[in-house]
Amino acid sequence: MNADRMLESTLEEILEVIKPLREDWAVRSTIIEELKDVVSSVESLRGATVEPFGSFVSNLFTRWGDLDISVVLSNGSYISSAGKKHKQNLLGELLRALRQKGGWRRLQFVPNARVPILKFESGRQSISCDISIDNLQGQMKSNFLFWINQIDGRFRDMVLLVKEWAKSHNINNPKAGSLNSYSLSLLVVFHFQTCVPAILPPLREIYPRNVVDDLTGVRTAAEKRIKEICNANISRYMSDKYRAANRSSLSELFISFLAKFCDISSKAAELGICTFTGQWLDIKSNMRWLPRTYAIFIEDPFEQPENTARAVSARNLKRISEAFQMTYQRLVLANGNQGSLLSTLVRPHILKFIAGNPVRNPSYTPMHYQNTHLQISRAVASPSHVHHQIKHPNHFTKQRLENHANNSNSQDQHPVQTTRLETYPKHFTKRRQGHADDTRLEKHPNYFTEKRLEKHPIHFTKQRQETHSDSLSKQRQESNPKNSTRQNPQHIWRPKSDG
Repeated sequence: MNADRMLESTLEEILEVIKPLREDWAVRSTIIEELKDVVSSVESLRGATVEPFGSFVSNLFTRWGDLDISVVLSNGSYISSAGKKHKQNLLGELLRALRQKGGWRRLQFVPNARVPILKFESGRQSISCDISIDNLQGQMKSNFLFWINQIDGRFRDMVLLVKEWAKSHNINNPKAGSLNSYSLSLLVVFHFQTCVPAILPPLREIYPRNVVDDLTGVRTAAEKRIKEICNANISRYMSDKYRAANRSSLSELFISFLAKFCDISSKAAELGICTFTGQWLDIKSNMRWLPRTYAIFIEDPFEQPENTARAVSARNLKRISEAFQMTYQRLVLANGNQGSLLSTLVRPHILKFIAGNPVRNPSYTPMHYQNTHLQISRAVASPSHVHHQIKHPNHFTKQRLENHANNSNSQDQHPVQTTRLETYPKHFTKRRQGHADDTRLEKHPNYFTEKRLEKHPIHFTKQRQETHSDSLSKQRQESNPKNSTRQNPQHIWRPKSDG
């Protein structure tokens, strides 16, 4: 097996281990339901709703990912705007309620953060949870990342791989002065915008305004307006038949991602990363970013001009740059050694998972792309010379659509991109055209009830559950009894705004 095929195979193995299974979705839904009970017991929070956001909503979390929760205060139909002091008081009361209820570990109140949060660990699979009050901005950012995810399925895979790689190099910890997961996701967005040909558009082409400025008034009206604009613009972008298509394999995209940011520490002295425009921007000529007080500037495209990487220190920025450089060199010079690849890309406990009998994860992947396995050049003079000029695998041709429609009755196949935007009919199969509810932009794939479980692409279909190895299931349950979830769950998270 040559080097590029080995890297592609290795990345696929890693994804099989880190992508969430049905039980991972279910246990987080159970935690949300339990938190609802605690919140309802707090007098000052009566009428508040418990709504997840973050990677769980954007479908960018791994099996060990944390859970972000927003407690949305009752304010009629209008968007609430509680002050910071009031949020601190409410979180303090919720902290006391959680302690009284029991079953939650490592409770920590962080009142003086930019957004006050309550941190704790659930007794279920030791999932870390962060609770904030009225964090509608965070919820909308999560929705945007989910919508971006619909444009190309490689985006989700890249984000999952990059987050695991960053954790393995200890550069995904804002508490310690390195990058948070949101910043890493934006780096992937930026890479997909600036590779050749581009995979993603500048985000201003999806939503031309600063999102947080438009979150006012009646909540349902504000959210609907934003969704409709995004829906139309994403559909227009995806249906543009003149758009140059990029068919780079996942391994090629990963290599070029590392190459692009190898010199991030030197670039950051003068340039900021702007996914809103899809460009490196000169910091001195951008008045919104002055005075320059951060080691690196990654602008939040939905809350401009906030810097998502404000926690990164100058010392850690150098270490981040070194991690990019070292990994790039190791992958290019791997010489067919999979052990060397794995130790560079994942944490030790993930490595052990893969080194034995890796879990074959039949979980949902939003879009399936072809692995072209084209030879990665080993004669690259510098990382900046890595480009991608091969056709986009998710740009469906007429033939692929017809083939998929003909095969859509097969029970053991996942529908291709069943969460497509409803106004982009090219991506419906004939079988699913009559099920608009399952393909709406505003119908997040997590917004399902028990009735819809078997239809949902994130979860096993009944057929796949039966064919999945019984011995593997037994082995995993025995190795981690906490993974088991309630039998016959009555409710898997469904947000209030979903109707």
